[in-house]
Amino acid sequence: MSIRLLPPTLVNRIAAGEVIERPAAAVKELVENALDAGASRIDVVLENGGQTRIAVVDDGCGMSSEELLLAVERHCTSKLPDDDLLRIRHLGFRGEALPSIGAVSRLEITSRPRGSEAAWRLRVEGGEKGALAPAAHPPGTRVEVRDLFYATPARLKFLKTPRTERDAAVDAVQRLAMAWPQIAFSVTADEGRALLKLAPASDRRTRLAAILGRDFADNAVEIAAEREGARLSGLAGLPTLARATAKDQYLFVNGRPVRDKLLLGAVRGAYQDLLAGDRHAMVALFLELPAEEVDVNVHPAKAEVRFRDSQMVRGLIVGALRHALAAAGHRASTTVAATALHAFRAPPSMGMLALQPRPSARELAEAQALYAPPPAAAEPAPAAAEEPEPAELYPLGLARAQLHDTYILAETRNGFVLVDQHAAHERLVYERMKAALAANGVARQALLLPEVVELDEKAAALVAGRAEELAQLGLVLEPFGPGAVVVREVPALLGDKVEVAALVRDLADELAELGEAFALKERLEEVCGTLACHGSVRAGRKLSVPEMNALLRQMEATPHSGQCNHGRPTYVELRREDIERLFGRR
Repeated sequence: MSIRLLPPTLVNRIAAGEVIERPAAAVKELVENALDAGASRIDVVLENGGQTRIAVVDDGCGMSSEELLLAVERHCTSKLPDDDLLRIRHLGFRGEALPSIGAVSRLEITSRPRGSEAAWRLRVEGGEKGALAPAAHPPGTRVEVRDLFYATPARLKFLKTPRTERDAAVDAVQRLAMAWPQIAFSVTADEGRALLKLAPASDRRTRLAAILGRDFADNAVEIAAEREGARLSGLAGLPTLARATAKDQYLFVNGRPVRDKLLLGAVRGAYQDLLAGDRHAMVALFLELPAEEVDVNVHPAKAEVRFRDSQMVRGLIVGALRHALAAAGHRASTTVAATALHAFRAPPSMGMLALQPRPSARELAEAQALYAPPPAAAEPAPAAAEEPEPAELYPLGLARAQLHDTYILAETRNGFVLVDQHAAHERLVYERMKAALAANGVARQALLLPEVVELDEKAAALVAGRAEELAQLGLVLEPFGPGAVVVREVPALLGDKVEVAALVRDLADELAELGEAFALKERLEEVCGTLACHGSVRAGRKLSVPEMNALLRQMEATPHSGQCNHGRPTYVELRREDIERLFGRR
């Protein structure tokens, strides 16, 4: 079989398969062209999910008749003025989008340059270019794509339902709109139904609220960090605003939406000890760095990028997210309260709450000592003093009752909070362990009688093999025959009531799940989380009012205390107006 040169039409159709795999890809490319053209308004129309018709209209710089003829030729672009692929400053640059779309559809482009009196129209059908014709059109460009993939029928078999394709196209526009808040966008579907309508926004939070909802904007922390010429900005949702999938993680590099493994991994790492394994943070992060520091030419659809210094980028993201989330302190998302309100039903007859008298100064001091961290943790603890009368002096209020020996009811300035005592104390112990480990290592206390813990041989060998690393975390043990270990010391933070056998068995399960190829310090959150769980106040333990108030004060002073180590909220706050709505007063 002899080698031959493929005809240009077939070459374009092959290229189209790489760049335009569905209507959403065509919409993305056309909207990016409009952004590169300096548009201030972009309108998109979809019919039958984009398969029957896509129209993208902008008020950008427009094209002359000569430029219009070149625009539908492969590898013709205005976006590489110096032919330097290391300094790409536009969203598009390859010159493949329009010829690829024209190769598999009926394409019509009408354009008029700013300051020109004339507009021109050009049609391309199945890769065959027609003749230029004069047209009437305001300054800017209109691109209309009809019968997408009619020239490659096999591609149609792989499209999903019109609704699914439509939603994917809207998502593509929304992602670009997040990065360009100053530009107006609209998407209209069949019969003129508006799917998206975004006015120009004065700031990014306003635009993100319009797309992702007020819940995200109200329950996200601001991200702003710089390192070695790279700048990170955006919003990161509180851990209690997490989702079941990662679809609400929006990442941008120099204004370009990407789905990059390095960036997604950095987000996961930043939230690793704040979320359960099956939960995902909501974020919208915008990374800006010099064009020569990032390669955007590694993927046909430009969905992935490659960084010159990937470790610096990862460190910037992880550090910025952790710093911002720590600064949020005990804050939990307002959606927790909304979920709680929806769960309320007409209550059955309730018994009286056992309200407790106010504590004395001595009782409060004793409780503070009980919950205060050891000096090595260098963690601030509230001074022991007579409890002030007004509850509004404290964000989490003053304890008024304990419900079912598990939940603390506290009165706040404008409502009340309900605290899960075990989840809250688990987070406190965990943060102290991290601080102690980072400082001088976790303090240990010897058991009066060493305790032998029986395991199966594999589990015992696994735990004993990590004895040196576990000792750094305050747990001292050694082999004791083929199927057991003997524990001699435990972390002092866990107190003297820790169930040693249960702790070691849970650690064995944790180590088996994590596998062999890791260091405990690298997976601090898993191991310390298990230790903290066993050292925290258990549900079912009756607490005095001083103990409850001490727990509340420590929550206010501890980062991330709005959620436990598994990402669940530690407290629910209901405002007075929420309570009044429950009783029909509002």
